Amino acid sequence: MIVLGKEIIFPNIETASQEGIVAIGGDLSPERLILAYKSGVFPWYNEGEPIIWYSPNPRMVLFPQDLKISKSMRKIRTDNAFKVTFNQNFEEVISNCKTIKRNDQGGTWITDAMQKAYIKLHELGIAKSVEVWQKNQLVGGLYGIDLPAGKAGLGNIFCGESMFSKVSNASKIAFIHLVKKLEKENYKLIDCQVYNDHLASLGAIEIQRKEFFNFLKD
Repeated sequence: MIVLGKEIIFPNIETASQEGIVAIGGDLSPERLILAYKSGVFPWYNEGEPIIWYSPNPRMVLFPQDLKISKSMRKIRTDNAFKVTFNQNFEEVISNCKTIKRNDQGGTWITDAMQKAYIKLHELGIAKSVEVWQKNQLVGGLYGIDLPAGKAGLGNIFCGESMFSKVSNASKIAFIHLVKKLEKENYKLIDCQVYNDHLASLGAIEIQRKEFFNFLKD
């Protein structure tokens, strides 16, 4: 197990444990977080634990062109029951993702330190949010890390982190609008990290970690 120190580095993701753990320790500085996402790594740990860095195998991803929208969701979109915005209230989105009750989880993995770190990344233009409004109330949304294509072609990947819903379908609306936007901007894929039924129903699939990393560096 690699224990990180002050030097901002990550080991090769193929050295990860069977559970997908690449390293522990280090910090949540913008520089380290940016390198982590560019390396196919993300932090995931509980309050009171050391920072744990993961790169799971397989990796859950969605190719924008493969998005599945059910007939019921198409109707909801055409009914205009929701208003969708981008990057209008990142802090409230991450706060809701942190505090909302989830049936499949006993608590949140978004620690106070992580919340502060991602707000800093948003201020730097790296963390982005989608907000879903109903009658001027924030009822859903998501946030993640944006890796647009650089000069070397690296990126054009959006790394989803968390989403929330206060009313039915609000998080799905946020996700669908994000995918449609990224498809128009020629993004390669949305990183969904690990499998869940909700994202699978929207067209996300699992690919091998090596294949995911090839998209990062392509």
